[in-house]
Amino acid sequence: MILHNKTALITGGASGLGQATAQALVEKGARVFIFDLNEELARVTVSELGADNAGYAVVDVADEASVEQGIREAMEAFGELHLVVNCAGIAPPAKVIDRDGNPLPFSKFKKIIDINLNGTFNVLRLAAEQMAKNHPFNEDDGRGCIINVASVAAFDGQIGQPAYAASKAGVVGMTLPIAREFARYGIRVNTIAPGLFRTPIAASLPEAAIESLSQGVEYPKRLGRPEEFASLVVTIAENDYLNGETIRLDGSIRMAAR
Repeated sequence: MILHNKTALITGGASGLGQATAQALVEKGARVFIFDLNEELARVTVSELGADNAGYAVVDVADEASVEQGIREAMEAFGELHLVVNCAGIAPPAKVIDRDGNPLPFSKFKKIIDINLNGTFNVLRLAAEQMAKNHPFNEDDGRGCIINVASVAAFDGQIGQPAYAASKAGVVGMTLPIAREFARYGIRVNTIAPGLFRTPIAASLPEAAIESLSQGVEYPKRLGRPEEFASLVVTIAENDYLNGETIRLDGSIRMAAR
C-alpha cells in the first residue's frame, strides 16, 4: 500500500504508541483520524499534525454506538478508510487472589477483556465494513490493512496479568482467522506484540526502575522507542505480502514470572 493520500484510523492515537504512529503516517503523506477518550490530548495531537491531515473523535472502543458514531465522523472527515491501527488498551495489575486473600473482582477482569479484546474487534469489524467498499488501490485488488496491537504478555504473561495476557492472547488468536476471512475483500490483518516501550506510563517511572526493566531486554539494553513501533506499522502497511502474522517487537525479551 502506498500511504500517500490514504486514510488511517488510530485508536488510542492521542498518546504513546498511537501518537507516534499518527506522526509517522502523516510524514508518509497519509491522513489520520484518531479515536481517544482524552479529548484534550486528541485536540493537541491533531493541532500538531495539522487540521488538513488529521481529525479526532472521543470514542469508547468497547461501546458499540460510540464506535459507530466515530466511524461516521471519520468517513465524513476523509471519505475513505484504508488503514486501522488498534492501539487503545489498558494494563492494570490484577492478581487472581490478592495479598489479603480476596479474589479478583469479576467486573475488573471483564473490563480489561472488554477494552483490549472486545474493543479491538469492535473497531476492526466496523472499519472493515467501510474498507470493503473501497476501490482497489493495487494490482492485487487490495482495499485495506488492519494492524492490531497485542503484547508479549500474550506469550509470556506475568503474575498479576491473567486478564491482560488473556485479552492480548485473544487478539493474537483472532489474527489469522480474520485475515483468512478478509482475503476475499483484499483486506490484510496483522498484529504487533510489543515488549517494553518508553510510553508516557513508563516515562513516569523512576530512572532506576526503567534501567532495571531494560536489563531484561537481550539487545538493545533499553526500552523500545515509540517511533520504532511506528516504523513497524509503516512497514506492515506498505508490504502487501505481509498478512495473517503476529510480530514480536521486543528486543528479544522473554518476560520472567514476576
